[in-house]
Formats: sequence, structure tokens, C-alpha cells
Amino acid sequence: MGRHATESRHGAALVVAAGLLASGAHAEEASAACTATLSGKRVMVRPEARAFISPELDRLVRLGLAGKLEVELTLWRRRSFWFDAHLDSARITQVLAFTREGYVLDGRELTGGVGTLELERVAWTLDSRPGADEHFVVQVEVRLQVVTAASLGRMARWLTQGEASSSGAPVLGSLLRSVAEDLARQATGRCDVSRQP
Repeated sequence: MGRHATESRHGAALVVAAGLLASGAHAEEASAACTATLSGKRVMVRPEARAFISPELDRLVRLGLAGKLEVELTLWRRRSFWFDAHLDSARITQVLAFTREGYVLDGRELTGGVGTLELERVAWTLDSRPGADEHFVVQVEVRLQVVTAASLGRMARWLTQGEASSSGAPVLGSLLRSVAEDLARQATGRCDVSRQP
């Protein structure tokens, strides 16, 4: 194989990466939300991820790739005229996949579709029963990634038959990282903790 064959494979890898990058550009904005309640000393949180599946991510998951949902929840005690106090945190990783029956999240079938993903619930127990004047807030951060820069790199090496090119490698690596980031969705939200009567 000559120089032209190598250049055409590099060109093919760039076209594939650019196509993936361009196709996700017009997706709806992802958002994260939660509902939190306080009962006695127990805080129960139900996080949600909305509009996380863009058309491009939907196509990739339907082709057999799994999406990794990383959820981080943080419980804060509100303090007037000062920074809120960090009380506790939880990190959850869930897997989003597509089967013959449809989308599943950690094996649980999503009968309502993927517009709103009801994520795993989290519960914390406070050290003592909070006073009536104490208020709490939960921060939720959600990140979904289907394709990683490493998997795109393997695809590029396959397209170029593993040949290294000193001129195109840094550009291709940067482009692949950009595409992988574009195929990841993330959002942050907050919710006040309401008290049960």
C-alpha cells in the first residue's frame, strides 16, 4: 500500500469523526432534577435525567453500545449569610442499554421511554433530628457517555490499519477527544428538601 491509501484511510477516519461531531450539534438541552423529602432523620432523594438521549446517542445505543450514567448527589445544609455545609455525598453508576424489549437501565425496562430517566434513589440518615428552622438542599450531577475517546481511537486505528502518521496523529487524537466529549451529555440541578408532615 502506498502513501495515497494511507492518506485516504486518514481522510476516512476524519470524515467519520466529523460526521459524528456534526450530527449531535442540534440536540435538545439535557437537564437534571430531583425530588427530596425529609422524614425524621432520613432524607430520601429521587434524581431524574431529562433529554439525555440525543438522536446520535440513540442510534449508537440501538446499535449495541452501552451508555454509562454517572450520578453524583450531594446533601447540603443551608446556612444564612455563609456557605452551605456539606453533609454527605453519593456516587452511582448505572448502565443504559437497548434490548429487543426496548431500553433498559441497569436491567430495568424503561416502559415510558428515555425522555425522562428515573435514576436510582438515594437515602441518607442524619446524625440527629433537624430543627424546624434547618433547611437542606440536594445537588445532582448526571453524566452520560456512550462512546469514549479510547474506543474512537481504536476505530481510527482500525480504519488506518494501525499505521502511524507523524503529521496527522495529534490532530486526529484531538478530534477524537472532541467527538467523544460531544457524544457525552451532562447536566446539574438542585432541589430543596421538603419535610413530610
